[in-house]
Amino acid sequence: MTQILIADDETSIRTILTRAMEKKGFEVVRAKTGGEALEFLKNSSVDLALLDIRMPDLSGLDILSRQNQFPSRPLIFMMTAQDTMENAVEAMKRGAYDYLTKPFDLDELSLLVDRALETRRLQRENEQLKREGAGRVQAATRIIGKTKNIQSVFKIIGKVANQDVTVLIHGESGTGKELIARAVHEQGNRSGQPFVAVNCSAIPRDLLESELFGHKRGAFTGAVADAMGYFEQANHGTLFLDEIGDMPMGLQAKLLRVLQDKKIQRVGDAKPVPVDVRIIAATNQNLEERIKKGQFREDLYFRLNVVPISLPPLRDRKNDIPLLAGFFMEQAAREFKMPSRQISPAALSFLEKQPWPGNVRELENLIKRVFVLSQGAVLEKRDFELLMSSAPLLDRIPPSDDGSMEEIIRKSLPVRFEKLLREGKKGLYDQFIPAVERPLIELALAKTGGNQIKAASLLGINRNTLRKKIRELKINIQLSVQNHGS
Repeated sequence: MTQILIADDETSIRTILTRAMEKKGFEVVRAKTGGEALEFLKNSSVDLALLDIRMPDLSGLDILSRQNQFPSRPLIFMMTAQDTMENAVEAMKRGAYDYLTKPFDLDELSLLVDRALETRRLQRENEQLKREGAGRVQAATRIIGKTKNIQSVFKIIGKVANQDVTVLIHGESGTGKELIARAVHEQGNRSGQPFVAVNCSAIPRDLLESELFGHKRGAFTGAVADAMGYFEQANHGTLFLDEIGDMPMGLQAKLLRVLQDKKIQRVGDAKPVPVDVRIIAATNQNLEERIKKGQFREDLYFRLNVVPISLPPLRDRKNDIPLLAGFFMEQAAREFKMPSRQISPAALSFLEKQPWPGNVRELENLIKRVFVLSQGAVLEKRDFELLMSSAPLLDRIPPSDDGSMEEIIRKSLPVRFEKLLREGKKGLYDQFIPAVERPLIELALAKTGGNQIKAASLLGINRNTLRKKIRELKINIQLSVQNHGS
């Protein structure tokens, strides 16, 4: 919870400000002297402090001069009843975030506090991104492959990384589109700046404009303060627009204008805001077909598709499976803090023969499951066979454009059906139906970013029915979104 310190020797001021800040859901700590305020700032995690300049024993300016002793580095507002230029200049010189003159309007103060805390949040996020960037292996080194088609992708990344052109990444779900986008960002001259990823299909349509461009206070119900959108958060860095094909037509026109003018307009605000953002978009859809159907703007497509990157599915680069498997094995050992293990040639040969409808993500998840659940220093073919035979039915249906869904399932049933019969299993209906329902519901939840109302609408069922199924099938919503994302 956000913690705010209010330091003033006037009881009425402390009481009024405390009520206003607690009404906003903040935790408030009060001090009536400068000494109390200083002690609290030195020993506690305060996000923002409202300090009166004149207090017994120690002034607000004296406290401000010692802010390098405060571990949480709070934002500090100075308050005074004496509106002099000297006070204002001195407060700002000593590092105050803002300077307020009594009496002040509580609504205005509330807005200033919200803006300050939003700025603090973004600064911390940017600092975290930089720390992560310095301490981790760059994304480009995590993209594994030696086959010709994936090597072609590496070459394109190298050519466009330092060029501020828009990039459109095409690829099936699970091929690693966000990983490629991060590689372009991290290899380029914006690498020290924010990388902001947005799944356009996971945000409700009526909120997407506000999320992208921000909004002014009062622009709509619930807009209690100004808010920065993803464009401003990504300023000077890269904005990754995943599932761009699902963006509503009206918003596509506004995105086109931003790409042309390099300015955004917050919802409810007539004043344009300049932004310097590199756009990388991604889709698993055929945008040219959507253009023909009137579902995607052709002019926006040409703006985005300056440099196209087409990611091959795993079934078209099976020679990379040994490399990928080895990488995911090492990753699993680090992640789960377990000893390193090997994978047998027979197991690798078995993996190379699989259809991999879920692409690299499916392979990664399988490797990690086998790594954790299997015994022995070497992972054998039977370890993978055992876990794959118990996987949901739809997880193993290869992609196909021919025939109905019923026909595809009909072709996939016999092997599993015969196996269960040999094992003497009964109640086959109760085994097969959940095997179809579970991955279907997981995909709907992933498509809607875990939004149960939208997922129920997508499936054509009642929300209560969906909630019941989630409980019965023990579906982990967060894991579903993670495993089926781009």
